[in-house]
Amino acid sequence: MPTITAAIITWNEERNIQRCIESLKDSVDHIIVLDSFSTDATIAICEQLKVQVIQRKWEGYAASKNYLNAQVKTDLILSLDADEALSPELCDEIKAIRLKGNIGYYSMNRLTNYCGKWIYHSGWFPDVKIRLFPANALWEGDIVHETLALPDGAEVFPLKGLLSHYSYFSHAQHRQRADHYSRLTALKYVEQGKRVGPLKPYVSGLVRFMKMFVFQLGFLDGWSGWHIARISALSNILKYNEVRNLRNGAKRTS
Repeated sequence: MPTITAAIITWNEERNIQRCIESLKDSVDHIIVLDSFSTDATIAICEQLKVQVIQRKWEGYAASKNYLNAQVKTDLILSLDADEALSPELCDEIKAIRLKGNIGYYSMNRLTNYCGKWIYHSGWFPDVKIRLFPANALWEGDIVHETLALPDGAEVFPLKGLLSHYSYFSHAQHRQRADHYSRLTALKYVEQGKRVGPLKPYVSGLVRFMKMFVFQLGFLDGWSGWHIARISALSNILKYNEVRNLRNGAKRTS
């Protein structure tokens, strides 16, 4: 029977980490948390729940997850973010995988809870993620997003249970995090030599809003869909304006 380690990365996740850990129940053999020196109660909660904790300076998502993967001694890794939790159905599916002895790549459909409301549209659902995989797998990525590197011809088996994602507790938190990722993406674009015209930020923002709220049926998510589209559009404007500012600043100093 294959063994499974749940691998979780954290930084100041006292609001989420207990729910994440407790959702694993008896579906895994071991749990490891890689923490980037949290200053809240994250570590205390992990210790109370008798979870192994490693503290290490943050080096980015892919590098941190690969370091964490290297600490795993089991056959499979279940990779979760601290603000995620297994649904009971997903937990049962993972138990069945262990009993059947199947080692492979498994995807999960993530359902996001936004300020207390589950979001089924707005481009946020379905949101398929590969989260259960052999322990020798590696993550790849640069400044912002990480993806799991799949060997040629690898088959990914979809699981039916939902991965619950408790993303944002307020609109302000959503805006703050969206702007953070927009600035990181802007840095990546500048490194790639991307150029942005004066109208690009605002055209892009309008297109983003229309895509999410209208074409991806965000209006069916009610006011939550409105706020998701609005904040995404504003952060898109910020991203391209940031590219222009960074490039203009580089020109002035050259």
